[in-house]
Amino acid sequence: MVCRFAPAPAFDLVVTAWRLDSDSVAAWDPLSSTGGPLGNAGGGFGARWTPINSFGFGADDAAMNWILLSLVSAVLLGCYDISKKKAASANAVPAVLLISTSIGAALWLTLVVWYFVDPTSQPVAWLAIEPLDVRGHWLVVAKSVLVASSWTFALFALKHLPLSIAAPIRSTSPLWTILIATVVLGERPTTVQWAGIVIVLFSFWMFSVVGRREGIHFIRDRWVACMMLATVTGAVSSIYDKYLLQTVGIPVATLQAWFTLYLVPAMVPCFLWWFRMDRRRMPLQWRRSICLISPLLLAADLVYFNAVADSDALISVISTLRRCSVVVAFVYGIGALKERQVAAKAMCIAGILLGVIVLTCFG
Repeated sequence: MVCRFAPAPAFDLVVTAWRLDSDSVAAWDPLSSTGGPLGNAGGGFGARWTPINSFGFGADDAAMNWILLSLVSAVLLGCYDISKKKAASANAVPAVLLISTSIGAALWLTLVVWYFVDPTSQPVAWLAIEPLDVRGHWLVVAKSVLVASSWTFALFALKHLPLSIAAPIRSTSPLWTILIATVVLGERPTTVQWAGIVIVLFSFWMFSVVGRREGIHFIRDRWVACMMLATVTGAVSSIYDKYLLQTVGIPVATLQAWFTLYLVPAMVPCFLWWFRMDRRRMPLQWRRSICLISPLLLAADLVYFNAVADSDALISVISTLRRCSVVVAFVYGIGALKERQVAAKAMCIAGILLGVIVLTCFG
């Protein structure tokens, strides 16, 4: 029996099983050009192939592909948050940042070198690294500084805050993106989007009430302020991404590669400060989770971009599903780290996710 995979219109994949009749096997000439599932080598001289059954994944199932990819990306992002928390807890944050970004840069450096050696031989077209002019490089450097600032604030916050509080704060990013777009770019949210903003802000206020029970005062706590700065800086970076990708026209892989490489020198000043001023008080503790930070983020982005590339994909749905990464971090924080206020935090997270859904899907 032979299974033949045949592409069909509208993203269909049809699989047909064929059986070679036993009484014709002796006469089968594999070099013959007559029919059969193997095309020009499929049969001949009396060989008879009989279709047994067909099944496939049609256009209706295609939607499940990008939805599934979005969920996989969310799980990877949740694992990324967990690895950051494990790497940063009671550890030297500047050193963790430099090591993790260097690992990510090393992964992309392979493709960059490949391009300069033999650009025509890269096997995957969407991973091709294209050249940038001087202006393009400076624009990417600016993005690297933004991302470095966001990651530094976030990792310091993760070091000191419970994961079940830090991750939900980070998940409010769509709110700040819309607010910044409203103030800076003159965009006008719809009535439904304003409703989503109110829901997120109310849930965020409820989180401050829950956090107060654990001794965390959102208004006065500097680590909450760090996570807020990380989230707002990340939102600015998202808007800047739109400018770089759509207005400037930098390809996705090219942007990812160069900004990851420039992240390394952007992290060096903070590392040097730690090395000279704080190394003795807070020495680096090597943990395997440090090595997982960049690969998990790169994998999450890779799956995300493949989901977005699907012509049937809805970016609003993808963005919402990606926010579900907070659930992964929350479950880990409660289960593995034994963090408290489970029911109250779960209600706040549900409110934030509801607000994000309203913002992105119904706005």
